[in-house]
Amino acid sequence: MKALGAGAASLMLPRLSTGWDEERRQPNILFIMSDDHSANALGCYPSLLSDIVQTPNLDRLAAGGVRLQNCFCTNSICVPSRATILTGQYSHMNGVYTLNDRLDQERNNVAKLLQKAGYETAMIGKWHLKSTPAGFDYWNVLPGQGRYHDPQLKEKGKEGFTVHEGFSTDVITDLSLEWLAERDRRKPFFLMTHFKNCHAPWHFAERHADLFEDATIPEPASLWEDKSHRSDGSREYGFTMETMAKRMEKKNYPTGPLDTEGMDREERKRAAYQKFLKDYLRCGAGIDENVGRLLDYVDDEGLAESTVVIYTSDQGYFLGEHDYIDKRWMFEESLRMPFIARYPAEIEPRSVNDDIITNVDFAETFLDYAGLAAPGSMQGRSFRTNLAGRTPPDWPESMYYHYWQHCNRPAHYGVRTRTHKLIFFHGVPMERRAPGKQAPTKPGWELYDLEKDPLELKNVYADPAYAQIVQDLKKELLRLKAKVGDRDEDHPHLLEVRKEYWNR
Repeated sequence: MKALGAGAASLMLPRLSTGWDEERRQPNILFIMSDDHSANALGCYPSLLSDIVQTPNLDRLAAGGVRLQNCFCTNSICVPSRATILTGQYSHMNGVYTLNDRLDQERNNVAKLLQKAGYETAMIGKWHLKSTPAGFDYWNVLPGQGRYHDPQLKEKGKEGFTVHEGFSTDVITDLSLEWLAERDRRKPFFLMTHFKNCHAPWHFAERHADLFEDATIPEPASLWEDKSHRSDGSREYGFTMETMAKRMEKKNYPTGPLDTEGMDREERKRAAYQKFLKDYLRCGAGIDENVGRLLDYVDDEGLAESTVVIYTSDQGYFLGEHDYIDKRWMFEESLRMPFIARYPAEIEPRSVNDDIITNVDFAETFLDYAGLAAPGSMQGRSFRTNLAGRTPPDWPESMYYHYWQHCNRPAHYGVRTRTHKLIFFHGVPMERRAPGKQAPTKPGWELYDLEKDPLELKNVYADPAYAQIVQDLKKELLRLKAKVGDRDEDHPHLLEVRKEYWNR
């Protein structure tokens, strides 16, 4: 089918055998989300790995639509991000702050609203929100993290768990395709297909075992970062490649032990990096293949023109940058979510958008496509017109972030603009379900000039040349906190630390 341009949003779409009233022009929404998939590991995102990564189907999706350059999560950890995507609310509003919190079934979410508006809704794969999915006509989900091989899934309306033979990414796609084939074709659909990959410990399908075997993965410059420029608030913390090497040396490591006998510290680090990246990219290859299967279904069924297809991850992920693995931090690799969308009726092929967009905005965007007004409880803003190449003149130029978990990655919040990032590592344990378990860490401020230092290798907070920028960003940070309702006054210990360190 020929894709329509962005200016053709008002044109009548060709009549398809969908069954529902096309005068309503409610498109299907296929939302595909992986776990911990770094934008740097997608071929369509320019990066150090561009010549290594093999993601032809994700690249195909980007070629048919738009790629977001500055899509960010507001709390870079799995459970909170998923809750934010569903509710359109920040963590402090939806009650899901950390990995240990659950999403209240009674809370409003985008699936409930689409279901009420006539969409057939389904959730398949990784749920991870500790409550029973609500708002879905059909769901079939992994328990917690779930298994990679022969996964168990819990299906709506059935007792117990059913074991499905195969690798989890393949199984989740099989179930999604089965549901698509059996759905009520009189209705538009909203399908959330959520993969477990690329979550640690990076199992992959056996067919990918030899992928990248002979490759040498290039190392990011910040793998060897001298962290002396960092503040006391962050310098000594994080899940490093050395920690990864120690895990990989164990005989029971899932993808086989790493043999580091006779290696010095630098050699061990390099060896761990190579093994980690190859395992991780093999996970991504499986995701890519299965995204291709879903795209083939949409295209072969003649649904491409009437379906919004989105691919993203619940947050970013460190692939050795800053000598880190994992997420949680407000640094770019963790903060940035990959986001690709295709909707030929509105979105120009091969387009790129660099507006600041967050996962709080996702729910309202889904509702906008369905022609629905967002409830006042949602805190984001639809970016449907942004995807179509028409950025509203009053679109936000900054975003707010708050990481609450405080577990070897200190609790912190901050503001990111197009040009700078200011982070306050307050270091106050905010865990609600296990108070007192973690000790406070030293507070500290960090400022990065993203134009001069996109890799965030030089903290310029104490540089006199940036004094005015620091003051301006602190004002903006307080403005955003007030706007979203994240009140330090509700946390006395945090407020004490803020008062002591705000002007340091």
